[in-house]
Amino acid sequence: MTTPIYAMGDIHGQLHMLNTALDRIEADGGRDAQVVFLGDYVDRGKDTRGVIQRLIDGRDTGRNWVFLKGNHDRMMEWFLMDPPQQDPHLLVGFHWFHEKLGGADTVASYGITEIDGVRQYVLADAFREAVPVDHVSFLQDLRLSYDRGPLFFAHAGIRPGVALDQQDERDLLWIRQEFHKDTRDHGKLIVHGHTPVMQATHYGNRINLDTGAGYDHPLTVAVFEGTECWVLDENGRLPLRP
Repeated sequence: MTTPIYAMGDIHGQLHMLNTALDRIEADGGRDAQVVFLGDYVDRGKDTRGVIQRLIDGRDTGRNWVFLKGNHDRMMEWFLMDPPQQDPHLLVGFHWFHEKLGGADTVASYGITEIDGVRQYVLADAFREAVPVDHVSFLQDLRLSYDRGPLFFAHAGIRPGVALDQQDERDLLWIRQEFHKDTRDHGKLIVHGHTPVMQATHYGNRINLDTGAGYDHPLTVAVFEGTECWVLDENGRLPLRP
């Protein structure tokens, strides 16, 4: 019998959605199973701090949880550096505190609500003081990908034509069109998030589990047995097929 593995799409600071998803895993019999979190724990939602703490607490109680890094997680991690850094992949004119990215929601969850007119290095100093050390370590220790059996997990996807063990960090965290439009067999079924879709979607060579929790749409959790996949809802498993 194939051991099930669970995967969860982008959480984006939505603690109540995370707790609901974990409850669904437990109801499916997966309390002790491996769960792969696809990254983007932070930004947009109102409780980034609570989400990171919930994940740390689960890890520290011995849950078999694998945490991947998302592009938003790296933006938070880099802003906590001294001096703070902005991700060079962002479009000109964008920064972590741009209204489309959600950095302001993240710092607010740590108690910093006044940021207008504040210089970034001053804000970074205050933020560094507010964020617990274990939250910083959590961000720093996130994995870029996870390879298990017929499945390959990454936040954004992969660069087609490049061996899975040779993938670049920027692609694993940021790639979109080049990956989405490629219909080739990548050698393994790629499970990813990063690009919001209306519902979890199976494209044959990849599965997208980002259903827009950062925009108050439902958070998706799925279960895999080999390459067979089901989405978990309040009633249990729903098959997810190409």
